[in-house]
Amino acid sequence: MADHAMYSAASDQDLLTRHVQGDPDAFGEIVRRHRDRLWAVALRTLGDREEAADAVQDALVSAYRAAHTFRGQSAVTTWLHRITVNACLDRARKAASRKTAPVDDTERLEQLLEPHESASAPAERNDVHRQLLDALRTLPAEQRAALVLVDMQGYPVAEAARILEVPTGTVKSRCARGRARLLPLLTHLRPGGTDDEKQAEPGRNRMQGASVPPATGSPGADPGRTGATDSAVVKGGGGRA
Repeated sequence: MADHAMYSAASDQDLLTRHVQGDPDAFGEIVRRHRDRLWAVALRTLGDREEAADAVQDALVSAYRAAHTFRGQSAVTTWLHRITVNACLDRARKAASRKTAPVDDTERLEQLLEPHESASAPAERNDVHRQLLDALRTLPAEQRAALVLVDMQGYPVAEAARILEVPTGTVKSRCARGRARLLPLLTHLRPGGTDDEKQAEPGRNRMQGASVPPATGSPGADPGRTGATDSAVVKGGGGRA
């Protein structure tokens, strides 16, 4: 119990340092802290459980091995998200088979990830969530990643830019283009959004009336509560500049 309290009180950077120094349990605590948000980003970016699980595992294996390269120029969570998003984008762009990591690394990380897999099951039963994932899959990978970070995970644009390693203006542009492409795919989620009404009001952003809960806008929101985060995209954007 004392050891658990010691790990809980340590900062992410301290844990990463301990991992580099050979502590066999430090990286596991980092995974436990951040896996939910990493999983949520991967699932919403890729829209497929198996692909998302592989992307998160790829990312964590990469982080596990590259921890000695971390220089503290950003937060550990930003570093982890960047690795995860890059893993997702690689899969979305190339549709290539991932490199298989040595069994000893992947087996340890699979054990850490497994409890989260079952915890996400209720989210996938949410119909709005399913339809949104289907719509997101139609977007280019870069637009999808920006929308997931800003509108669904609630990251400020500046933080999303650091994760994606692009200028803030690029993030804003990708989000705007992504929302515009999603709009015609999600109008049916608005009550009364009939074809006649859409033709009568072509300039209106009908995402605003979608009957889903309001967005929390919090990067720490529970990824299982999909109604809150998904509504940001359905409504046309809830990220902070």
